[in-house]
Amino acid sequence: MTEPSEVHYYDKDFWREENQKYRQPHYRLDKCALLVNRLAGSRDCDLLDVGCGPATLMQILRPNIHYYGIDIALPQPRPNLLEIDIVQNPIQFHDQRFDIVVAQGLFEYLGAHQDQKLTEISLILMPNGRFVTSYVNFAHRSRSVYSVYNNVQPLDQFRRSLERRFTIERYIPTSHNWHHDEPSRKLVKLVNKHLNVKVPYITSKLAVEYFFVCRHPT
Repeated sequence: MTEPSEVHYYDKDFWREENQKYRQPHYRLDKCALLVNRLAGSRDCDLLDVGCGPATLMQILRPNIHYYGIDIALPQPRPNLLEIDIVQNPIQFHDQRFDIVVAQGLFEYLGAHQDQKLTEISLILMPNGRFVTSYVNFAHRSRSVYSVYNNVQPLDQFRRSLERRFTIERYIPTSHNWHHDEPSRKLVKLVNKHLNVKVPYITSKLAVEYFFVCRHPT
């Protein structure tokens, strides 16, 4: 993990601009929605999207999933969205607890706060609730590290942090791709979206990221 003295955290102005890239659903978001919709099934449940950006995930979830989001830079206020800097403040939505918490594309930016933020998520998750999070595979054969990441670590290290607070039910590749980015061709995207298996010797080198599906330990 990056040493604290080297960590740089970006402010609201940076994220206001960065979040513009995610106004439309992208590949990883679509796959996340598939996972969450299956977890929820037909039951009513409350979901918190941590680092929600423009809350695009809300557009592609089933209506029985009641969506809430928090982010450092929201494009517009809504009753179900809360603007908060989670580096400076606890992860929470008032005093509410949630059946599902999602945090995708987040922990690469949290530097030395990773363990504390995982603990905070565990505190707002309902008993038997699910936590869905993503993390980049930095062991990819064609590794590429986005310049603003401040929390670059081996996948095993991230997994051990999760295991100290949650029961990991499974972890799956978001996609397999020869290059270290999301697939762009239509057929490749379609195949990867529904491919939820780890292939020996191949996944460790070609998985772009992983989704972890975790359960509250109680």
